[in-house]
Amino acid sequence: MRAVAKIWLIPLALCLAWTAARAAQVDPVHSRLGFSLQTRWGQTLEGHFPQYEGEIVEMAGDRHRVQLRLAAAAVEIVDSPRYGRYARGARFFDAEHYPTIEFVSEPYDRALLREGGELGGRLTIRGVTRHEVFTIAPSTCARPAYDCDVVARGSVRRENYGINGFGLAIHNRVHFFLNVRVRDEHAL
Repeated sequence: MRAVAKIWLIPLALCLAWTAARAAQVDPVHSRLGFSLQTRWGQTLEGHFPQYEGEIVEMAGDRHRVQLRLAAAAVEIVDSPRYGRYARGARFFDAEHYPTIEFVSEPYDRALLREGGELGGRLTIRGVTRHEVFTIAPSTCARPAYDCDVVARGSVRRENYGINGFGLAIHNRVHFFLNVRVRDEHAL
């Protein structure tokens, strides 16, 4: 009898795992992921990640989790190929040794995308993982991530991730901005 009960649990477990693993893929055409830096002379350098992948994973209890992987080797600084090389280089993101920047959020309720608020998670840069918090702006539409961007902002200290290069030229804060849409509206 126990063997029969265990056999019936296998399909149930597979079904639950499939349900928990549904994900909506981040739309690379309509999303924009980037950062800005301030120089000591008051200049703002804006960077962006043209290559990335990500998804919003549906979890049990109508909770969700964002997972983003950004290609450090593709980082560009707007209007400055030279600064882009510096950003990818050993003194900043060190893309040769750490090709991926990753963010995995804590589980959150979908209401966060409509109402705004704080979203914490694990950010990994240069092999260093730390807990960081991003601020989600209140939505401008009824279906955030589908009909309008989910807008998130956050600031991290470079030194916390071993980014110590150019300390005399740029401030310690890196300001991240994420404007995210998903492409598969039937996934969630």
